[in-house]
Amino acid sequence: MKSRVWLASLVAVAAAMPLAAETAPGDVTYVEGAVPESLSGSAGDADAGAKIMTTNALGNCVACHQIGAMPDVPFQGDIAPALDGVADRYDEAQLRGIVANAKMTFDGTFMPAFYKTTGFIRPGDAYTGKAAPEDLPPILSAQQIEDVVAYLLTLKE
Repeated sequence: MKSRVWLASLVAVAAAMPLAAETAPGDVTYVEGAVPESLSGSAGDADAGAKIMTTNALGNCVACHQIGAMPDVPFQGDIAPALDGVADRYDEAQLRGIVANAKMTFDGTFMPAFYKTTGFIRPGDAYTGKAAPEDLPPILSAQQIEDVVAYLLTLKE
């Protein structure tokens, strides 16, 4: 009998706890460019973040940034700041904001907004020359943003 009461209590407590929910791109709250809360409600995976940063079809951060911790990655860019020591310069919330939409921190930056779906002035409907018929999907998912942030937090001097 005690185990049934304990189990019922556990179920009631679990039901009362809010589930971590993903924040939609249009609902992200920026505080001076930073995003204090996880976008996915889950911690990031640094190994997955490294893959995203070096995969052409995903974030491909190395196309513009150099990362000394990735010496085996060829063709690293040099048109954006090197990311070595970035975790010493910015905290987690600031890094999340920069990756999600760098324009909220750096006005005029050419870094793409990786977690944005509206407000674009150039993207069109494939190669038709017409405006996109609906909101564009974000480049990265909320969890992928968290994964990239987790990797960036490993880059200390």
